[in-house]
Amino acid sequence: MTEYSGIDEQEDELYEHYSFMAGKGQEPLRVDKFLMNFVENATRNKIQQAAKNGNIRVNGVVVKANYRVKAEDEVKVLFEHPPYEYLLTPENIPLNIVYEDDQLLVVNKEAGMVVHPGHGNYSGTLINALVYHFDHLPKNSNERPGLVHRIDKDTSGLLVVAKTEQAMTHLSKQFFEKTSEREYVALVWGNIEEDEGTIEGHIGRHPKNRLQMAVFEDGEQGKEAVTHYRVLERLGYVTLVSCRLETGRTHQIRVHMKHIGHPLFNDERYGGDKILKGTTFTKYKQFVENCFKVLPRQALHAKTLGFEHPLSGKFLRFDSEIPEDMDACIERWRNYSKHSSL
Repeated sequence: MTEYSGIDEQEDELYEHYSFMAGKGQEPLRVDKFLMNFVENATRNKIQQAAKNGNIRVNGVVVKANYRVKAEDEVKVLFEHPPYEYLLTPENIPLNIVYEDDQLLVVNKEAGMVVHPGHGNYSGTLINALVYHFDHLPKNSNERPGLVHRIDKDTSGLLVVAKTEQAMTHLSKQFFEKTSEREYVALVWGNIEEDEGTIEGHIGRHPKNRLQMAVFEDGEQGKEAVTHYRVLERLGYVTLVSCRLETGRTHQIRVHMKHIGHPLFNDERYGGDKILKGTTFTKYKQFVENCFKVLPRQALHAKTLGFEHPLSGKFLRFDSEIPEDMDACIERWRNYSKHSSL
């Protein structure tokens, strides 16, 4: 499966342009369902509307939503929304800034905020807020103002933002050379036997579901990824862990923890939104469902961030509190584990 996206200059009003080559093992599948697996944040209604408007093509031919994709078909879809460079609209969104000087700032991002505009998320992002509050932010290699690194939409926690070209270069180098410090707190399913350990395994796009990442142990696919974990608290059917990143791959902690059999609690994309450990008692099921309601996202928080200041050379370290929704969920598990015979 290969993928690319870009702007089709032949279309006046159609901007988001995806093209996918179905793999050799692709079994016949409706094109609308096929695209649901590969276009992030695309609703079925949006895809079916594209089909109705004649904007889905297979091997260059316009097809309907019920066309069945076969092996090595080239599937192309266009949506009506401007490309990324037109999406940098300044928006007056409050930011929780925990540190700022002339070179950089550190932001504590709330869960639910997307870091940068992209397909399906065109406003309300951290970038929209940054370009409103700060002028002339330097752009990274992907043309994203100020961004040195990113965290997922439903992950809360600390991010450093560069305000000058010098800071962008210096900070980006630290992240590339693995000299920055990033520690996350996660609540995962199951009782992790070891008190600490290291997960290694290349991470790349899942071969069948492009919205997921996967671990490739042989190292022939994906990019090197290393996560060090340490158990903070055992809570019966779940475990609270600290995860320190040596690399920074997309969904790294979520993918690595699933790989060792301990998906993040309520991580919908990686199966953590189901009852994976515990009893069959109705009261237990109700308890877990209530926990899902208290924490309607994956249980992951970017708690600690450390790096060398680009001018002074001083190592700065920042720590943030676990947010209320995640803390409330953890507290419920504490009480449950104390008052039940696990």
